[in-house]
Amino acid sequence: MAKVKDMSVADLEHFIESKMLEFLGDPDAGLQLRDEFKKKLKQRLKRVSKRISHEEVLKQFA
Repeated sequence: MAKVKDMSVADLEHFIESKMLEFLGDPDAGLQLRDEFKKKLKQRLKRVSKRISHEEVLKQFA
C-alpha cells in the first residue's frame, strides 16, 4: 500500500470514499425507484432551468 505522503489528493479522496462505503455500506443498495419518481425526474431533466452565476447569487444574497 502506498503511503499517504506519496498519494495525490484525488487518490486520497478516492481511498477515503471507498473505505467509508466499505464500513458504512450503501444505504440505498437494493432499493428501487418508483415509476412515478422516474417519470417526474425525466420531466425535470428535459426542462430548461435558469442558471444563476456565482456573482449574481452574491449580489442577491450577500
